[in-house]
Parts: sequence; structure tokens; C-alpha cells
Amino acid sequence: MSEQNGVQHCSPRKRLKNDIRNKVTVVLGAQWGDEGKGKVVDMLAGSSDVVCRCQGGNNAGHTVVVDEAEYDFHILPSGIINSSAVSVIGNGVIVHLGQMFEEIHKNEAKGLKDWSERLIISDRSHIVFDFHQSVDGLQEQERSKDSSGTKTLGTTKKGIGPCYSSKAGRHGLRMADLLGDFNVFEQRFRNLVDAHKRMFPELKVDIEEEVAKYRVYADRVRPLVANTVAYIHKCLQDNKKVLVEGANAAMLDIDFGTYPYVTSSNCSIGGVCTGLGIPPRYIGEVYGVVKAYTTRVGVGAFPTELNDDTGKLLQSLGAEFGVTTGRPRRCGWLDVVLLRHTNMVNGYTAIALTKLDILDELPEIKIGVGYWKKNGEKIEHFPANMDELADINVEFITMPGWQQDTSQCRTYQDLPVNARNYVEKIEELVDVPVKWIGVGKSRASMITVF
Repeated sequence: MSEQNGVQHCSPRKRLKNDIRNKVTVVLGAQWGDEGKGKVVDMLAGSSDVVCRCQGGNNAGHTVVVDEAEYDFHILPSGIINSSAVSVIGNGVIVHLGQMFEEIHKNEAKGLKDWSERLIISDRSHIVFDFHQSVDGLQEQERSKDSSGTKTLGTTKKGIGPCYSSKAGRHGLRMADLLGDFNVFEQRFRNLVDAHKRMFPELKVDIEEEVAKYRVYADRVRPLVANTVAYIHKCLQDNKKVLVEGANAAMLDIDFGTYPYVTSSNCSIGGVCTGLGIPPRYIGEVYGVVKAYTTRVGVGAFPTELNDDTGKLLQSLGAEFGVTTGRPRRCGWLDVVLLRHTNMVNGYTAIALTKLDILDELPEIKIGVGYWKKNGEKIEHFPANMDELADINVEFITMPGWQQDTSQCRTYQDLPVNARNYVEKIEELVDVPVKWIGVGKSRASMITVF
């Protein structure tokens, strides 16, 4: 410790030891989304000081059940239910302000309180405009006419891709722009609309109405906007517990997922660093959330998909319909090749296995453990080429079911033997321990294994 001009300073070496004392905990989807991340975040948020979203927009959908109240979150971090935690919407998130305020209003009616005192939005986060959502729909129409075989991507029509395109094209608008000189914001908004109209002549935008609306939004959102990078770093220096909630999932990551049938952001571990400004050395536990089977919304190859009565049963028992769109989810067996791929990218320290109870009725359960080309050649790793993925044979192992109700189990030993065998087989195949097991919707239905 040294002193200059009456101010005490820590040496860099001393400061480094203090700097990394508290690591950031991360929760990520390990499949194609809808794994139950919201419930895991809600569980961990109870002992966290700050809960952050790092990427995506209101194309995400997380459901949290607390005391019979079912909260649906799309842009808000699921941890906002925890009245003692601050919720941060990071710079990597894109925000549709109108739909964010609508989401807040709906959840207030269900019991959400004091959110305005605990929500911080990054001044670097980009704004999703209504015309971005219109363009999203127009792009899907164009893809449906494509003869190359891509067809539609099955987007949520929430304007996610077009907004990230504006960001990457360096003509997007951020919260800092909205809260700066509004005349400058207005001119840049008009230019942005004109650029999209040149690409899509059929695009209709009432610019005057939009400008008037954003004058109002600027006043409403101003108290919530701050430099979240500096805020999070101060929290870490103060030894606060920071939890990061990933949206979407690893197989929807624009780099590592089933491209082009992906979202437009990095929903793997790299998106935590870029979407919040957190250096890699601050990352601690990385929990991968894995549904006990596999689901997928929209189009794209799905190697372990069940197009039979078992698939329909999983869809029915699991209430497999999208939180954001209401679309039915395609269902299939657990895919270990996929999980090994996402673990290779994310480096899970443990798994939260959800919806184990949905398998209760099945006399036998399969796990996809290998991919083979039609010529008999084994595919060692998850392929990048979607044509190849759509034309493979899957190697399965079959395990006996337990055909007992697990929804009331509260300890690992309460689970039937065959259910425990299934969990342990997953640990063995993925080479990652299972830390939690979900057997129902409520907070109480999460079993802690260790």
C-alpha cells in the first residue's frame, strides 16, 4: 500500500488478488433452447446480488413459477423476481422498448414489485424498432420464395436479425443515442428507415408517429439507463455475486449452432464477455441447462426427432409450446453428440437436468450417442454442414424407464433406481456432473444432487 497526495493506492499485484476473488456464475442453454433456464436462474438469483442478460432480445422466453404465479419473461432477466437483486440488461442485448414496458406491465399484474428500483439497461444496448420487426417478416417471405432449399428460417418475427444487422452495419441506434440530442436521434432514425425502405419498397413506416413515440420512451427509460460495464465491474470489485442468464441456447448460436437456422447473437460463453464487458478471467461456474429429452422450435435438421406417438406424448406431457410464439416444439430423444459439442464450446462445470418427470410414463428411453453417414462412416463431431446433418443415421442406446411418478421427489435418493441410472448415464456420456434435477414447474421441484 502506497500513499500519494494523501490517497492510498493498492499495488497492482495486491489489486489483482482482490480483483478476481469473486467469479461470475453463468447459466446457458445447452440444446436448442426451452431447456428451463429461467427456473435455474430464479433458483440461483436468490443468493445473487446482480442478475444479467448478455445477448438476444425479446425472442427469448423464460417461464418462472413462484407461489402459483407464472411469470413470463422475454427481455427482462428472470432474476428480477428476486427483490434483493439488481437486474441488468447488457450492451449485447437488443431492446424493443414498447414490448419491454408491456412485459413489465403484465408481470406487475402477477405480483412483480419495485422493478424500477432494480433494473438497469445498458446505454450501449441497441434499439429494436417496429420496422425491424416488419422487415423480419418481409425477409421470411423472401426466403419462402428461395429455390435453393433454405426456405424460411422460422424466426420469431421480433426483429432480432434486422436489428443486429443494423448494429453490424454501424447505422443502428442505441440507448445512448435516444437519450442524447433528440434532434440528432430523429435524423438518424429517418436515415435508418430510408435505408430499409430502399431495400424493401413495400415497407410501411409512419415516421412522425414513431418519432413522437420515442420522445415519450426517452423520458420513460432515462432513469433506467446507465453504463452497465462500469456498474458490473464495480460490483465485482465490491465482491458482489453476479449471475449471468443466457438467452436462447448454444445450438442457436450464430457461430456454433445449426447455421443458418440460428439466432443472430452469440448465446454461448463468448457472448457473456462481449455482451457485458466481462473479461474471461472473471468467469467462474458455467452451468449448462439440459432438458431430459430434446426439443426444437421451427425448421432445421433434428437428428433424434420423434415423428411418432412418443414424440406427441412428450409434446403433450411437457407442454411443449413456445413461450414467445406459442409454436409447438418438435420433440426427440436426448442427443449426446449435440451436448458434447456445446460442452466443448462452453466448458460446463455442471449440468442442470430439467423435466425428468416428463419421461415418467415411458417403458424405455433412448439416448442418441453417435452419428453415422449413410455409407457407414462415423461422424466424430457435430457437423457444420446442415445437409450432412439432415442425412445421417443416429446410434442409440436404450435404457429401461421407471414408470413411476417423480414429481414429488425432493432428494436424489427419492428418485427411482432407473431414473438415477439415466442421470448417471448422461453424466458418463457427456463427462459433466449433474448438479440439479428438475421434476416439475415450481421452485421446490429442483433436486440438488451435490
